[in-house]
Formats: sequence, structure tokens, C-alpha cells
Amino acid sequence: MRAFVVLLLVLGAGQAGADSTQELPTDRPLRVGFLVVDGVYNSELMAPYDIFHHTVFHTEPGMEVFVVSPNGGAVETFEGLRIAAHYSFESAPPIDVLVVPSAEHSMDSDLENVAMMNWVRRVGKKALYLVSLCDGAFVLAAAGLLDGLESTTFPGDVDAFIERFPHLAVRRGASFVHDGKALTSQGGAKSYDVAMYLVDHLYGAEVAAGVGRGMVIDWPPPGDR
Repeated sequence: MRAFVVLLLVLGAGQAGADSTQELPTDRPLRVGFLVVDGVYNSELMAPYDIFHHTVFHTEPGMEVFVVSPNGGAVETFEGLRIAAHYSFESAPPIDVLVVPSAEHSMDSDLENVAMMNWVRRVGKKALYLVSLCDGAFVLAAAGLLDGLESTTFPGDVDAFIERFPHLAVRRGASFVHDGKALTSQGGAKSYDVAMYLVDHLYGAEVAAGVGRGMVIDWPPPGDR
């Protein structure tokens, strides 16, 4: 167990399914789709995006990262950056790893967006892995993708998460939780932890260490050597 996380590797649990035993594709990159909406937070989007993008320099074929917005148009982050989406819900290719960064309204009005929630539910059920950052866990939970699995979210919103989803098992104080095919993270700077871990989990420690060197991130973590 790494010093800075709680890892739950539970096979066969819950509706979200077990940690995938399928082999990674060798004839194409692993497709990693990031859900972006207006108000998405910079850190939760860019930290894992950078980490996953760097895999192409250390393994073949690595990960193909792209962002998906509801209509394929640009979105504005909470901090004011304009992000041009690669795809819309309708045009996005099949997604192997669905990443849901936190956004300004991940805890409220975004959950009432029927088109978005239907897309997350449909894509998430087919994906090999699910990753949420900060309050992105609310989106996965509302889509029913965390049922039967342990999870976590932004530390200050854990109580609200438990109140809204009392049927879920929620971990406090973990940088991230990996249960089945779902990885849920506290977000913020901790978004790097879960992304580095997933690279290690998928491609091995040597690839993760190479990505870490490129991002000036110690890997394995000092307490795990």
C-alpha cells in the first residue's frame, strides 16, 4: 500500500464492474476522454491530462487524450481559460478511460443535465476505467457508476457526498480510492497522484517513472521505495 493513498482493488464488486481483466489494445492508443463543461476547474482537468498525455513518450502506443463537451464547442474553465473541445457527445469515439474532472456545478445543476448524465452513464458503463477528480465523484455517483464501490471526493465535500448518496461507502483522508474499475480522487494537487497511479497500474513502474521524470514528479513516491 502506497504511503499517500488508500487503494482498494476489489474484483467483482458492484454495478460498476470489476477492475478490467481485458488486455490493453496493442494496435491503437488507449482512448482517454475527459468530460468538460463550463466551470470545469483547471487543476482537475490539466493534471491528469498532462500525465496521461506523457505516456506516448514512454510506451507504445500509450494514451490518446481528448476532451468532450456537450455540443463539441469551447467551454470556459472556472478560472477563465477557454478550452476547445475535440468532440461532442455525439461525435466522440468509443472511450476506454472516462475522466470526469470537477466543475463549478458538479454538486448541483450539472446533475440535472439529462443529456450529460445519460452520456456519462452510457459511456461509463462501457469504459474499462472511470476516473473522477474532486466533485466529479458526484457525477459518477449520480449516474449509478459508483454503486457497490468505495469512493472518495474533495475533503470539504465528503459530508455532502454522504448525505446525497447515503448508500455509498465513502473513504475519508485518502488521496484517492481505487475500487473495481473506478478511481475517485480528492482532486486539486492530489489529481497527480491518481493519474500517476493509473499509469503505473496499466503500464508498469518503469513507464510511470519515465512519465514522472518528465513531469518532475517522484515515482515511486519516496515512502514507497
